[in-house]
Amino acid sequence: MVKTPAGGRIEMLARNPDLGILAARLLFGLQGEVFGRLADRGHGDVRPRHGAVLGFLDARGVRATELARLSGRHKQIIGRLVDELEELGYVKRRPDPADRRAKLVVPTERGLDEQRQADEIIAEIERRHAATLGEAGYAQLRSALMIITDAAALVDASPASSE
Repeated sequence: MVKTPAGGRIEMLARNPDLGILAARLLFGLQGEVFGRLADRGHGDVRPRHGAVLGFLDARGVRATELARLSGRHKQIIGRLVDELEELGYVKRRPDPADRRAKLVVPTERGLDEQRQADEIIAEIERRHAATLGEAGYAQLRSALMIITDAAALVDASPASSE
């Protein structure tokens, strides 16, 4: 067994985790709880990776290119996820009335139920966090996260970041 020297990186990050570690803990904790509870409610076949599609679906339908943009995933990955979700009965593809060459990804009744259940679960988790931090503290946390993620999205979209 390899031992980490006292005062090494692991101990430092345990005492003072960086933003990436904190974001990962939040994301993985949220996903674990949401998808675990969805399984208990009859949606055990969806996985966290499906959230890139399920999280951004609209009852009116959304193009795969828009799902890719909203989720920050490549269009090919979104295409595979839509294929999986279509096979599982959560979505269907239909022609876009605005452009018959394009397809919309539309939730089925099963997909709409999953969205309702997930929204309910996330709202419960958010209420729990608000109770821990206080309403004002939680509102401030959400606001700060939105500012940080909006700024990160601008950096990602800049020409220099795509070189």
